Amino acid sequence: MKVKLDEIMPARLVALLEALCHEVDTVPAEKLTGKPDPDVWAAVRGAGRFFITQDLDFSDVRQFAPGSHPGILVVRLRAPGANALIERVTWAANEHPLDALAGCFAVLSDRKLRVKRPSPVG
Repeated sequence: MKVKLDEIMPARLVALLEALCHEVDTVPAEKLTGKPDPDVWAAVRGAGRFFITQDLDFSDVRQFAPGSHPGILVVRLRAPGANALIERVTWAANEHPLDALAGCFAVLSDRKLRVKRPSPVG
């Protein structure tokens, strides 16, 4: 799966996700660091990438309705240090293959992964 990590996600996640056979790009690698969220979102959608972020601006399921994008994983940890982020995102990618989250809106917390899937058509 094609994945984009937001600028606030640890760079070490790139190698870990690539080891799980994902094609990973990052906001900093595309020189989008500090750019407005609409610019970042346009790059995510334009590249058809599943987006992993901690940015609450991407947490409104009404604005980012399942099925209207390649997929979003919003990570919400009580203590979001680099090691905790790496541990939880790696756990999620191992336990819930990211391919199965394509088009979904997901929130990863310290305890669980909540997933809103696109509504079935017809």
